[in-house]
Amino acid sequence: MISFSSFYKQIADSNLQHWLETMPSILGDWQRENKHGNLPKWEKVLNKLNFPKPEHVDLKNSVTVGTGDQLTPGEQEKLKNLLGILKPWRKGPFHIHGIHIDTEWRSDWKWDRVLPHISPLKYRTILDVGCGSGYHMWRMLGEGAERVVGIDPSALFLCQFEAVKRLIGEDLPVHLLPLGIEQLPPLDAFDTVFSMGVLYHRRSPIDHLLQLKDQLKNNGELVLETLVVDGDENTCLVPADRYGKMNNVWYLPSVPALIRWLEKCDFVDVRCVNVDVTSLAEQRTTEWMPNESLVDYLDPQDITRTVEGYQAPKRATIIARKKPTNE
Repeated sequence: MISFSSFYKQIADSNLQHWLETMPSILGDWQRENKHGNLPKWEKVLNKLNFPKPEHVDLKNSVTVGTGDQLTPGEQEKLKNLLGILKPWRKGPFHIHGIHIDTEWRSDWKWDRVLPHISPLKYRTILDVGCGSGYHMWRMLGEGAERVVGIDPSALFLCQFEAVKRLIGEDLPVHLLPLGIEQLPPLDAFDTVFSMGVLYHRRSPIDHLLQLKDQLKNNGELVLETLVVDGDENTCLVPADRYGKMNNVWYLPSVPALIRWLEKCDFVDVRCVNVDVTSLAEQRTTEWMPNESLVDYLDPQDITRTVEGYQAPKRATIIARKKPTNE
């Protein structure tokens, strides 16, 4: 069974220590009640990841663990087969002992778009909401973050993250908790909060923005990346049914509307730093994610539209600051 004891130990003397009053009970409930049928199989994979501690780890320029020279061809094949049991791998890529995990998303491209616009992460305590398998968390650590906590309710993402962490072989200050943000008590403890690819999945986007604010220190920085549509401050698409074959997309605002939402929630210095149309090269089917991907969600006769006829995915990155109570 996946244990969170190292997380409890690390936060005991930190500004997250108040979580010790509630988090063991919350995570204990998850451990008892998680019913995903594949979890025992995935946990067996984690228990078999007994490979040499890598001589080389690069989290600054990529997520690279080892070079492959430490493993025999047989060990490398065994490792690839074990990691393959954890498919589909959606966020990445990862380079593990010479194995290239070519994920559905080129999450490194998103990181390269975001990084130049945010406050330096060195010595910061960071929350990554909807972190997926943790790719961006490793890159945050590579930028010198003091502590990174990610939350995502997916058991598969947790196991993928744990696989990478166990292969690195270090008790690093980075943790993934299988929770949603609504399960976190307001903490006002994080220097930076990331929410990338989450807002449009929330039934109440304003509540989500307020929940993000509740986790930030005064003057803390929010990095928000989400799907948007063209339009003015009053424009927001509410799909009738599905959007890009997804049935859990609720609200797609325009950039001006999203900025207004954030300002209404008492964020200040709100600015859009990037707008980018998702390309077929950034999200696609691969060996490690063999299911449908972006090309299958677009109109084959007009890739500027989804199969439902909506504007094709366009993503914006917004940076904002939590307004201190005395401003």
